[in-house]
Amino acid sequence: MPAQARDVLAGKLPVSLITGFLGSGKTTLLKHLLRDPAMNRAAVIINEFGEVGIDHELVASSSESMTLLSNGCLCCTVRTDLQETLRELFIKRRAGEVIDFDRVFVETTGLADPVPVLHTLQTDGMLGAQYRLDCVVTLVDAVNGLRNLDDTPEAAKQAAVADRIVITKSDIAAPAAVAELEARLAQMNPYAARTIAVNGRVDVAFLRDVGPRSTRDAKGVDRWLSPSGEPHSPEGAYLGKRVRTGAHDASIRSFCLWFDKPFTWDSFAAAVQVLTSLRGSDLLRVKGLVNVEGERGPVVVQGAQHVFHPPVTLEAWASDDRRSRIVFITRNLERESVESLFAAVGTLSAPLA
Repeated sequence: MPAQARDVLAGKLPVSLITGFLGSGKTTLLKHLLRDPAMNRAAVIINEFGEVGIDHELVASSSESMTLLSNGCLCCTVRTDLQETLRELFIKRRAGEVIDFDRVFVETTGLADPVPVLHTLQTDGMLGAQYRLDCVVTLVDAVNGLRNLDDTPEAAKQAAVADRIVITKSDIAAPAAVAELEARLAQMNPYAARTIAVNGRVDVAFLRDVGPRSTRDAKGVDRWLSPSGEPHSPEGAYLGKRVRTGAHDASIRSFCLWFDKPFTWDSFAAAVQVLTSLRGSDLLRVKGLVNVEGERGPVVVQGAQHVFHPPVTLEAWASDDRRSRIVFITRNLERESVESLFAAVGTLSAPLA
């Protein structure tokens, strides 16, 4: 991979995907976000079959598919597909036909699989040049969340691929139910930071500037990989206790592999190609920092199922620890199987417990 002379992430518009099962409170969260002064230049894309429209009192003027909100935000309804909507928004922004928005929120329907939305940003060259994925935010209802995780594979997948998890409706749920839900989510996806919304509100900073936003921000990328600040999270453990799992999330695994020896780019690409060709449908989310021979800084990789973002090289490492570290969120795919594949290229370190 050639060294990058410019910051290829700077200037790209961050896109946050807001997902969650039916009734989890996505629209309520969006309403509160849009009332925050820090969000007065956001563009919001909602599916036209969304649960509830944005508050009418926020509306200032509208066209067939785009609504200018009174706080300065732009609300856009998906009437065709997301790719076309994002392209249209950027073209109108550049032409001065809409506000100069500085971020995008995409609200999915409650039954949506978030992975195809991630693929939209990963596979479209024009979109990739203008937008970057900031984070996947998943809302989980404290009243119905445990049952949804038990009964619906969509709910489990939404939680598994998240970078941020917001637990909603805690004010009307039993404290024990909230604690059990937190424990279960921590087991499913220990690499997602969690918070509890109070009356639908969360700290805006929790949902902003989560993912890699600059090739010069190595420490920020480290936090993206491990938001708790811990170097790794033990698989299947939460405070040393066993946690009840449902049929759907029991098949989900979350683990981080560490590699002592630098990769050549060809060896890493070959390992990923084999993994995606054999088990791509079971790679719900992959993200990590890879030490590639000849690069001054780590290479950021992230993908979902068969599709990966173009790799980005950071300018430097955040610390003296130069080991590659890759987080895998998988379904019906054991850690040992992934370890064995990478061991075939001779670079896997002794796995951390």
